[in-house]
Amino acid sequence: MTGGSQCQKYRKFKALHDRPGAFVIPNPWNAGTARILTAMGFEALATTSAGFASSAGRLDTATALSRDELLANAWEIVKASPLPVSADLQNGFGDTPEACARTIRLAADVGLVGGSIEDATGDPANAIFDFQLAVDRVAAASEAACGLPFVLTARAENFLFDRPDLDDTIRRLQAFGDAGADVLYAPGLPDLDAIRTVCEAVAKPVNVVMGLQEPLFSVAELEAAGVKRISVGGAFARAALGAFVRAASEVKDEGTFGFSLDAVSGQEIADLVAQTSRAAATAA
Repeated sequence: MTGGSQCQKYRKFKALHDRPGAFVIPNPWNAGTARILTAMGFEALATTSAGFASSAGRLDTATALSRDELLANAWEIVKASPLPVSADLQNGFGDTPEACARTIRLAADVGLVGGSIEDATGDPANAIFDFQLAVDRVAAASEAACGLPFVLTARAENFLFDRPDLDDTIRRLQAFGDAGADVLYAPGLPDLDAIRTVCEAVAKPVNVVMGLQEPLFSVAELEAAGVKRISVGGAFARAALGAFVRAASEVKDEGTFGFSLDAVSGQEIADLVAQTSRAAATAA
């Protein structure tokens, strides 16, 4: 799927990274949430493996979620919205550079205009790929994306796996940028100073996730620190599930239904979904 519409989405997505200031790229986990976020006025979307896993009653691991399942979920989101969509492609679904390259090609085939490859192995005993292999994997992904309407994000996962080594994280991000990644991303950075240090140390746009852990910073604070793109990962999905669990607990434990007073009306949901459905049909 590399037709005109996909190329237009790619150009729009690329322009978001090139313009001044930061932008928020929220993370829907299915077609319905993609349509709602589109109708609310966001400019691009990103899938979330964590959100999809929660909705499917699965764990967010490479062994619990297959590449085909994640790409099928991404395809539902691409079809549901006229916005550019980037995907959480985990670690590329394989240890080798060739596996990462194949994942990028398959991602572009379903209409995605971006995606991320991380340097986490999925092996608790050896959580992060060795430096050179991690760089080679990004280089292969970048080569696969060359000529495709695709923005490649490379992720350094140290801080998610009890390796709070900022110097090594920066070293990896710099090497990933040199290897061809368009956007750099180190989830779990501990504070605004670390975020600012990363942004100053690299030459490519930086993505930061909010809602993963505290402390939380505003869009304005992150923009001032040099961040270009702000995602929420699985936080929206967890917020929705949190409301679901609290509502179910109220009914089971107290026998009351007060949760419904805070619920979005069926008509509001229908209006949002219909609005984006019309836009998607027009763009198709």
